[in-house]
Order: sequence, then C-alpha cells, then structure tokens
Amino acid sequence: QVQLVESGGGLVQAGGSLRLSCAASGSIARINGMGWYRQAPGKQRELVAAITSGASTNYAGSVQGRFTISRDNAKNTVYLQMNSLKPEDTGVYYCNLRGRETTGWGRSREFDSWGQGTQVTVSS
Repeated sequence: QVQLVESGGGLVQAGGSLRLSCAASGSIARINGMGWYRQAPGKQRELVAAITSGASTNYAGSVQGRFTISRDNAKNTVYLQMNSLKPEDTGVYYCNLRGRETTGWGRSREFDSWGQGTQVTVSS
C-alpha cells in the first residue's frame, strides 16, 4: 500500500515563503500524476497545482506565478514551493499521487493516495 508523508507546513507572514514536500513509500511501480490540493475552513478542497509524469504542470489561477510544483522521480517525492504567500493561501494542504503499485506474483494495480495534510497559515 502506497503511503504519503507530507512536511513543510507552518505559520508565515504575508509575503513569505514555504516549501512543502510529499514523499511516497511502498511498492511503487510507476507514478503518473502528482498534485497538491488545499482546503480552507468552510470551503471545498481545491486543486492548487499538478504535475504529470512528463513534467507538464498545471496551476490554479490564484497561485499562478507564485507557486511552483516539482517532482523528484528517484525519491518518489513531489514539492510545492510557495512564494509571495497571501492570507487567502491559508488552509490544509494535501498531496495526491496516482500510479501503479506492485502486489506480488507479477501483478500490479492502480493506486490513488492522499497525504495526511499539513497546515499552512499565512498571517496578514
């Protein structure tokens, strides 16, 4: 079973920066998509940034130009560099990975795993 461990959240003043990391472990055969989502109090979870196996990226309009998603395939890790943070960036950030994992006997299956979430708080 693929497990994700997030790190890097915290409290920062507006205009500051944070870097989130999400490391995957398990019998991973291949990682396809990686993404970061966030959920603010009273709001639905929304996609912040995503990156494909081919390193194509996609960003929410509200973070375009301020956030950068990247991946380290050798470490099965995805990062989110967040610059020029705003109070409206406050929320719980979750990473999501999709791909295939081996299950033994030459078999594999798709997985869609989520991290436990890390709190990002931006003060004004």
